[in-house]
Amino acid sequence: MISQFKNIFLFILFSFFFPTSVLARNLAIKSLGHSSFLIKSQEKSILINPFKAIDCASNLKEPKEDNVDFILASSRLLDEGYNPKDKLMFVDPGTYQFEDILLNGISVPHDRVDGRRFGMATVWTWEQNNLKIVHMGGAAGDIDINSQIILSRPDILFISIGGGKKSYDGEEASKIVKILNPNVVIPVHFARGKQIKKECDFSNADLFIDNMKDFKVKYVGKDFQIKPKKIDQNVIYIFSD
Repeated sequence: MISQFKNIFLFILFSFFFPTSVLARNLAIKSLGHSSFLIKSQEKSILINPFKAIDCASNLKEPKEDNVDFILASSRLLDEGYNPKDKLMFVDPGTYQFEDILLNGISVPHDRVDGRRFGMATVWTWEQNNLKIVHMGGAAGDIDINSQIILSRPDILFISIGGGKKSYDGEEASKIVKILNPNVVIPVHFARGKQIKKECDFSNADLFIDNMKDFKVKYVGKDFQIKPKKIDQNVIYIFSD
């Protein structure tokens, strides 16, 4: 009986001094290739930009929609909005509420000609584990001042850097980063390693890194965990496919 009361007392004491928000698990981020990531917290699992294994992604394993709460996609193109099992997917611009997560989708050109070639992409911002996240995997055009205000000062910014027809190149991406002022940058849509596929129109990360002298670069493999209370400042995480 004494032992039972002791355990109850310790539980109450622990809960009082260490609330759930402090004890929450780290934010787990897994690279699935291209601009696709699995982002998991204690409460939610979100799949970003699932793709079909064709063209530049032909050597990659298609992301699984199983065991995720929902999908966020930049567009309905097969390289960033592939959803064969018809999982709940947010793709159109707007504001949405999923349980305790508020999603804000902003329309940005998917090319450098105001969307006249590839249409518009949706840039997503939301909070997860007390971290503001922005995913610009499908953007290649300018963002207006209102969008800049909404997207500014994220803890984590995903942004395309490899150039080509549907993504920023390294110099363009660096300018966006300086406008939005994130803590951590995670580049997407770029070629890994020394070999660049001829059928793909994006380059490696060199140009982006050269234009980001104020940021440190960390190579983190395919999986990485971010501690909300100890998030890095001015760091680029390079994930491998």
